[in-house]
Amino acid sequence: MSLDTGAATTTQQGDSLAQEFVQFCVDSGVLRFGEFKTKAGRLSPYFFNAGLFDDGAKLGRLAQFYAQALIRSGIEFDMIFGPAYKGIPLGAAVAIELARLGRNVPFAYNRKEAKDHGEGGTLVGAPLQGRVLIVDDVMSAGTAARESIALIQAAGATAHAVVIALDRQEKATEKTADGGVRDVDHSAVQYVQRELGLQVCAIARLSDLLQYLSGHTGAELNQHRDRVLAYRERYGVA
Repeated sequence: MSLDTGAATTTQQGDSLAQEFVQFCVDSGVLRFGEFKTKAGRLSPYFFNAGLFDDGAKLGRLAQFYAQALIRSGIEFDMIFGPAYKGIPLGAAVAIELARLGRNVPFAYNRKEAKDHGEGGTLVGAPLQGRVLIVDDVMSAGTAARESIALIQAAGATAHAVVIALDRQEKATEKTADGGVRDVDHSAVQYVQRELGLQVCAIARLSDLLQYLSGHTGAELNQHRDRVLAYRERYGVA
């Protein structure tokens, strides 16, 4: 893989890959339309649940999408890290797929609770070293990325990049002094790129989802498209 030197030039894979991925997510029931409350308290017209990649065939196909997106991004890395919990199977599957393609890299993950027997500690797998790629499903606020970065740096390695399945391209939130939350002008992905200095590769983005909905006829999908578009106009970022 050739090095992509820009910290924010990381989601340039072809549209066809993103469209195939969106279709795969719809067919798998991972991407659904309706009304769903997000962690930020918003009512979203769509919901992406990576936990529903729940059999070998789906997980294997998902890993192929991750690997193709990474290869097209040009991001260089020395090993993979899967943050607990969803990142563990995702990272393992991506490591397996990359090895199948001839790019064998070490893999590690963390436990939520430290183990006080056996090998002990919170880290499992290969020693964290070099440029580390974090594998996750989506980014809501960048919290998981910050936690992963702290673990990686504490081990003496460099958190270099993040790969996710879907970039929602919407405003992140932050807590206010009175305990509430407010919207900010950047997304979680933009925060990780600009403030934490990591490259971010996404298989697909909200704009790809809108393109998918626009490319299909039918009253139901048109209705979903209009609702997703309205949601983006209210909460979206450039």
